[in-house]
Amino acid sequence: MNLKMPRSSDVLAIDLDKLTFSLSTFVAGALVLVVSFAVSLPRPWWARLTVYVTAHPMAGAFRPKALYRLVGIAIGAAISILLIPNLQNSPILLVLCLALWIGFCIYLAVLDRTPRAFLFQMASLSTAVISFPYVYNPSDIFTTTVSRVEEMAVAILCVTVTHMLLRPTNVRPVIRKRAVSFLEHASRWTADALDTRHAKLDYEHRRKLAADLTELGMMAGNLPFDRRFASATRETVSELQHRLAALLPLASAAADRLDRLRARNAVDAETAALVESLAASLNGSLDIADTLDIELASRCRALSARHLRNGEWTSLLTASLCDRMAAFMDTLHAARALVRAIDEQDPEVSRPVPILGGTRKFSLARDHGLALLAGAATTVAVILYCTFWILLAWPAGSTTAAFAALITCSFAAQDDPAPAIGRYLMSTLATFPLAALYLFVILPRVDGVGMLLVTLAPALIWMGYLQADPARSARALAMLSCFIVAMGFVDRFQLDFASFVNTGLAQLGGIVTTLAVTKLFRSANARWTVYRIVHQNWTDLAQLADMRRPLDARVWTAQAIDRLGQIAARMALAGPEDALHAADGLSDLRIGRNII
Repeated sequence: MNLKMPRSSDVLAIDLDKLTFSLSTFVAGALVLVVSFAVSLPRPWWARLTVYVTAHPMAGAFRPKALYRLVGIAIGAAISILLIPNLQNSPILLVLCLALWIGFCIYLAVLDRTPRAFLFQMASLSTAVISFPYVYNPSDIFTTTVSRVEEMAVAILCVTVTHMLLRPTNVRPVIRKRAVSFLEHASRWTADALDTRHAKLDYEHRRKLAADLTELGMMAGNLPFDRRFASATRETVSELQHRLAALLPLASAAADRLDRLRARNAVDAETAALVESLAASLNGSLDIADTLDIELASRCRALSARHLRNGEWTSLLTASLCDRMAAFMDTLHAARALVRAIDEQDPEVSRPVPILGGTRKFSLARDHGLALLAGAATTVAVILYCTFWILLAWPAGSTTAAFAALITCSFAAQDDPAPAIGRYLMSTLATFPLAALYLFVILPRVDGVGMLLVTLAPALIWMGYLQADPARSARALAMLSCFIVAMGFVDRFQLDFASFVNTGLAQLGGIVTTLAVTKLFRSANARWTVYRIVHQNWTDLAQLADMRRPLDARVWTAQAIDRLGQIAARMALAGPEDALHAADGLSDLRIGRNII
């Protein structure tokens, strides 16, 4: 057996972008801690935790997040002040109103998958954090609310300013990289689809293409909040999204016609040579193959015109194949030009860019049914937490309910949050020994803020580095939450083992309760979700065919591509033999484009 051992350089390799993110976030947390101690904020640990909750590896996403989070905090605080004093004599009614409000916010957050969703998410989280600990003692609710708002606002402003100064990167290179990745995968998939072996590669490329386009849309949503970008750049990205979305149904339609011709053994020599030339050009780079796009499109149209003169079915299929290939090459040519335009534009100077077909926003599909399910499940979960807390008269129940609401809101958008919450629980358990080591062994020997920050640096920088990795971000956030809450940062060090244990039990109680409720009431089968998405596509197709309804080809194509991305994300979790793979979003795309 030949086992290849990893090189030491690979094992010890450090990603500089991730390290920069971790260091920037640590500096922001240190600044928050210093400010909190200087102005005597009641809970500096909550402000520091907010830093890591707010931090995002893509610097360009901070502006919209900061704006929407601040507004969400203000709304959550206003709801808390409105409800708690007026319903303090009826805890059951108060809990019901809080649960309905939190569920409504989650409904809006799941429905709106743009940066604006952070407003609704933060409104629900801030309401839970502020309200539940004071359900039975609302006398200081106004002062407490002001303190929580100050802590969270200071944290959001510090992390935003720190990352803008220490990580002055922008979204444009990331968007260009994602667009180039999409074009490379689209070209490779189309070349394979025009070959006889595309059946084995169809699912792999389809999933990657849909994921690339969906991620590009999420990144582009941050452009309006970056002043360094001229309006022409935003228009270019919007047009690029529409061009990339049109590539999938065109390539799929061409492959479908070619398969039908091959099944009839009716591919003539000229058509075969043209298909071979097109496949060869798709394997070139953006610059090399670009000069061939227009020439190949012209050859396709000329061949289509010749076949249309013949009324036979195979000739009509060949003409249709050539038309689809010509349209694909035209769209690919325009997409490549727009990708190059992203590089050529000066972010400081706005100059006109040729936009083909307008600059309308790339529309995302919205599923009110799934959003309503997530909101209703969150409402029921919050009611159950508070019911257990009130019936058992548990002293730490309010803290547990707050933690449970936080976790429920964080994972509400997932079909089955139970596995993610289970990993969150395991990461929390693994972090408790480290927190105990710091609290009872290291921190008693620390004196002063400077020494405190130096002592905390190794653990927090390591966790921040893990947070920068998308695959480990959720687990890192659990570790950070456990570590920071267990430390209980205040202006004077307090060594209290009972408080440490009670805080830990409250966190674990909230996570375990959330996990149990999720398994009982929230877990939805991914196949059921895909079934809903596919049927929504079919409903839209029926409406598209109705001549009495207004037709917007770009909006429908964008939403169909977005749904394809949602289906692909769930297919990635299914086994190779799962019936889930029968959901063919590309067929729906072809039908819709034909109707249009």
